[in-house]
Amino acid sequence: MAKKKFYTVWNGVKPGVYSDWKECKNQIDGYDGAIYKSFPTLEDAERAYNDTPWSYVGKNAEKKKSSSSASIQNNPEIIKDSLSVDAACSGNPGLMEYRGVYVKTGEEVFKQGPFEMGTNNVGEFLALVHGLALLKQKKATIPLYSDSANAIKWVKDKKCKTKLERLPENVSLFYMIERAEKWLKENSYTTRIIKWETAKWGEIPADFGRK
Repeated sequence: MAKKKFYTVWNGVKPGVYSDWKECKNQIDGYDGAIYKSFPTLEDAERAYNDTPWSYVGKNAEKKKSSSSASIQNNPEIIKDSLSVDAACSGNPGLMEYRGVYVKTGEEVFKQGPFEMGTNNVGEFLALVHGLALLKQKKATIPLYSDSANAIKWVKDKKCKTKLERLPENVSLFYMIERAEKWLKENSYTTRIIKWETAKWGEIPADFGRK
């Protein structure tokens, strides 16, 4: 008798966790860019659904993640007591998400998305502002890393200079952009924003591992 499996669908007709392969198949058949994986227990499937898929799919996903983490922790140039932010987008525009990760432990501090019809630059901008607002709220004095020169400049200018077209599918993203710009104009902050040097240090800890 075949062992029971549970299926996590991150990107499909209706993302979620399914206990039946037929139900899972209905969500991914013919769906462009479908992302899914099977797990031996419901707990594993639910945990994966609440995480980024790129920790579970792709060749040597966990191995690459562990290797990158060790390299970061052994690099004296990197401030470990810090927050890193990053975004990922499937297509341009496409399905976009962003998150913040504590560099010292690799713990995910926040994650938003996925959002329809977004861009990587928009996600990087929103991630930076989210990080700034969170650190100010927590009265934390740690620095904030981003690997996006565009997003850092947009934050400095207090304006998201995206060329993304406003559509019914991404109207919620534009509301988020407007709230982020408003926060930047109405708030001061002392958080130091540092450009993550990918060429020297490897991928930023908040990277989604899609490369």
